[in-house]
Amino acid sequence: MDRAIAAKLPWRAASACGSQNCVQVAAFDDAGSVAVRDSKDPDGAMLVYSASEWKNFITGAKSGEFDNLA
Repeated sequence: MDRAIAAKLPWRAASACGSQNCVQVAAFDDAGSVAVRDSKDPDGAMLVYSASEWKNFITGAKSGEFDNLA
């Protein structure tokens, strides 16, 4: 992803994140894609997920599929 584009995205983190050690997400395009980055390295690598990939991840997280990782 182009850094100039990334700098303009509305990045946000979960309200439970009390420090800068967070994952940040931002809406990426009109197709519903979501960009993800590490808040400690905002100029570093970012991943972009399609709307369906992001929906599947959120559905799994809400149903507890990843609870054993925390």
